[in-house]
Amino acid sequence: MWIDTHCHVDAPEFAAHLPVVINAALQNNVQAILLPAVRAADCQQVRAMANQYGSLIPGLVYTLGIHPLYTNQAQKSDVKVIEQQLNQSLSDPRFVGIGEIGLDYFVEDLDLRQQDYFFNAQLDLAEQFQLPVILHVRRSQDAILKALRSRKIPGGIAHAFNGSMQQAEQFIGLGFKLGFGGAATYGRALQIRRLLKELPLDSIVTETDAPDIPPAWLRGEGIAFNEPAFLPRITKELAVIRGIDEAEFASAVWRNAMQVLPRWSALCTSSLTFPIIS
Repeated sequence: MWIDTHCHVDAPEFAAHLPVVINAALQNNVQAILLPAVRAADCQQVRAMANQYGSLIPGLVYTLGIHPLYTNQAQKSDVKVIEQQLNQSLSDPRFVGIGEIGLDYFVEDLDLRQQDYFFNAQLDLAEQFQLPVILHVRRSQDAILKALRSRKIPGGIAHAFNGSMQQAEQFIGLGFKLGFGGAATYGRALQIRRLLKELPLDSIVTETDAPDIPPAWLRGEGIAFNEPAFLPRITKELAVIRGIDEAEFASAVWRNAMQVLPRWSALCTSSLTFPIIS
């Protein structure tokens, strides 16, 4: 079974045919998907979606948070909304943490002070609730590491990781796993491939970031965007890059995700037969 630790199935690209997308994932043995919210206004939607389609994808879970790309549109009162939604979700077994949050130093028109405010406010919530976080770390690894060191947060996932080996080791030391997906399928992605080869196996998780970060072959097949059904092919290529057996890699990344997101592990232990290894 395959696990997608970052997939925006609530994105507009999927709205017209979401049942088809979900069924395709299931047909490709994707049994666990993490759906991160990106705005305070999305919290109820992702919760409802996870519970609606959880009967098809037993390991479908969600996190709540404000994505850095949406901070220009956010109001400070949205932090209170997130806090209220966290409280409401604690009793939901499909709720597993806070995210997608972070900093993005690639997009030039984002207000850095706005990003910083919402990121730190949500890290404070993660510390308050003792919840793991799903991090957006594009060109912002050092600033995020600095913020993490000042708090006691129970780890999480640094999504779409593309930093240095030293930065990777620091995230791992703080209890984080590192997400890899379609970007590694491009031959020119030398740094990502190096990380995938050299990092400890127990630090790696797999993701699609669908509908974004399409794998290399989609460009040649005329497919408009990524989706969770493509995860098995992506993961097979990651296993080849890593130089290990596909089944061994699949088992390891499943185990890693369950370790860093314990609420997900509790749900999957009760709903799936895949061996959960502590």
